[in-house]
Amino acid sequence: MKAHRKVKFTRIQAQFSDLFGLNRTMAWCIIALIVVVFILAMYWFFHLAPPKTITMTSGPEGSIYQRQAAKYQAILARNGVKLKIVPSQGSLENLKRLADPSVRVDIGFVQGGIATDTKIDALVSLGSLYSSPILIFYRSKVPVELLSQFAGKRLSIGPDGSGLHVLARTLLAANGIEPGGTTVLLDTDADDAEKDLLSGKIDAVFMMGETASPDIIRALLRAPGVRLFNFTQADAYVRRKVFFNKLNLPRGAMDFGKDIPPHDVSLIGPTIELVARDGLHPALSDLLLEAAHEVHGNAGLYRRQGEFPAPLEHEYRLSPDALRFYKSGKSYLYRSLPFWVASTINRILVVFVPVIVVMIPLVKSIPAIYRWKIRLVIYRWYRMLLALERDILRAEPEQQQDLLQRLDEIEQAVNKMKVPASFADQFYVLRGHIGFVRSRLKTEQP
Repeated sequence: MKAHRKVKFTRIQAQFSDLFGLNRTMAWCIIALIVVVFILAMYWFFHLAPPKTITMTSGPEGSIYQRQAAKYQAILARNGVKLKIVPSQGSLENLKRLADPSVRVDIGFVQGGIATDTKIDALVSLGSLYSSPILIFYRSKVPVELLSQFAGKRLSIGPDGSGLHVLARTLLAANGIEPGGTTVLLDTDADDAEKDLLSGKIDAVFMMGETASPDIIRALLRAPGVRLFNFTQADAYVRRKVFFNKLNLPRGAMDFGKDIPPHDVSLIGPTIELVARDGLHPALSDLLLEAAHEVHGNAGLYRRQGEFPAPLEHEYRLSPDALRFYKSGKSYLYRSLPFWVASTINRILVVFVPVIVVMIPLVKSIPAIYRWKIRLVIYRWYRMLLALERDILRAEPEQQQDLLQRLDEIEQAVNKMKVPASFADQFYVLRGHIGFVRSRLKTEQP
């Protein structure tokens, strides 16, 4: 069996040598080069394939993040990609997971304004998905116009470690309210905070408009003596804090018949971004953004139809693949073919077409270079023969032996030459010319 394979390889080498006019060594070198390039191309072809499973860090069980992640999961499944959803405590934990290389997650929902103490150089944004306003409900007989007026009050600012907690602390600090002072900051969740506010145990509660239960928001808007804080300084906040956007809750938006709220309310809030690790496969980036358009593209209380997702750059740099998608959409292949078929064709175009374009001229040039080298060697012996023949015409009788020795050395060297079959004619012509010079030398001898 081994002998059979050896004979087969020898035939391939012989055919290669005859085809390109190469000797055995050069033929094997080119065969080895082609094999190595093919192996590397195959490795790169499979390396460029998008993974079939990606992991998303979402949010608490039953949260809006969790529900949205489930929608992404269903959309990606239609394209043969499995989305693994890992629950979390919210945006802050999502960000920490993404920033930690030891945690195996690829993408996650992250609220703007919480990356103050986290290194985010290796993270990119695929775009803003929607704006989430900060709602502050408070008990007061008269409207409160400034956040600084909550100094000395009992405030619920969301569970410790949540994105809401971080933003509430940021807003209060900007108004001179810090932990440890006369203001009591409580880490209660929305359900408990609603009950405490209605019972009078606390004076105000911070909530996120997109994550708090609609039932809780409606109950607080209808509750006697409870008001929704109107950010009269909204324009100033969005200028000073780039991760905030100004939003508007129109009059009657919650209940037309009861006119709730009874007037337009200015709000501020961050955008929720789809954040990924740098290096996310471009095809998966396109697939996720396509899903984002389906999940977040509809009109809502705080957004217009088609307003999101949007390439709004805040704390995280926008992914180049995402920018390309927002400008031109999916490529023709991915628009026209199923995801995995398009991925395969795209990788063939990226890997094998350039290899073929480069390898064909390269392989064609090697025999030409080799033939040029052989010709130089043959020409070198011809130059020596010409010089020897000129010396024969001018030589004295006592120099004949030296000339004959030089000719013998040339002949021995030529006989040791290894040339491919394509140069056999030139090789034998050279040997014939050596014989001609030898006969010439003998006729010149006394």
